[in-house]
Amino acid sequence: MSEKTTLARRRLRTWLRLLRLTRHTENQLREFLRVTHDTTLPRFDVMAALYQAEGPMRMSELSKRLLVSNGNASTIVNRLEKDGLVTRVSESMDRRVVNVALTAEGRRLFEGQAKGHEEVVDRLFSNLDEADLDQIRDLLRKAGEPPQEG
Repeated sequence: MSEKTTLARRRLRTWLRLLRLTRHTENQLREFLRVTHDTTLPRFDVMAALYQAEGPMRMSELSKRLLVSNGNASTIVNRLEKDGLVTRVSESMDRRVVNVALTAEGRRLFEGQAKGHEEVVDRLFSNLDEADLDQIRDLLRKAGEPPQEG
């Protein structure tokens, strides 16, 4: 086995470890949100994006930010709107453009969910100190850079 093949296999194993960690973490967060807040991770993600926007956001921008189709985002927004947690407003200049924003109740509810979400993530990664987190951040940045030619 060549050195290049060995390195390629190690990269594959690293990717699989990252994937397992991501799935484990997401499962923990899904369970927390389901049990503690009677909600789902996709609903939380939509509310988080709207909360961070601090104002109305176009549906197309919301979909892009969440890396989901417009249809998927619309389905979640429909349910959040039915629950009184978001509002939709068409733009006066172009009725096809729809803006979405959290209601006051949506902001309040999200803040409580986000606090618990942060505590779960903190617990899941509590064995990592500041130096570990810095190293992981730097390595993930490096991994996300385009491959060099050659």
